[in-house]
Amino acid sequence: MKLLLYAMVGGALGSGARHLVNVGFGRWLGMGFPWWTFFVNVSGCLLMGVVIESLALKFQGSADLRTFLATGILGGYTTFSAFSLDAALLYERGAIGLAALYVLASVVLSIAGLFAGLYLVRHFS
Repeated sequence: MKLLLYAMVGGALGSGARHLVNVGFGRWLGMGFPWWTFFVNVSGCLLMGVVIESLALKFQGSADLRTFLATGILGGYTTFSAFSLDAALLYERGAIGLAALYVLASVVLSIAGLFAGLYLVRHFS
C-alpha cells in the first residue's frame, strides 16, 4: 500500500509537469504538430535512463524511491497513449507522411534518449 501511495503522489507531480509542458509548447509553437508530446517522450526517456542508472549504480535506491521517481513522477510525465492519439489525429487529417515521421522520430529518439541517460551516468559518475 505504501508503494501505491508513492506511485500516486509521484504520478500527480509528473502529470502536473506534463500539463505545464503541454500548455507551454502549445502556446509557444502552436497546435499544428504535437511538439509537447514529442518533447515529453524524449526528455522523459532521457530522465528515466539517468534516474534508473543512478539509483542502481550510485545511490542503491530503495523500492520506495524507485517507485516514487520512476513509476510515479516519470510514469505520470511520459505517456505513449497521448503519442498514439497525436499520431492518429495527424493521420486522420491526411498528414500521413508527417504522422509516419512523428512515430518514427518519437520512438527512435526516445530510445536514444534512454541510452544517452544511461551513458551519461555510467561515464560521468
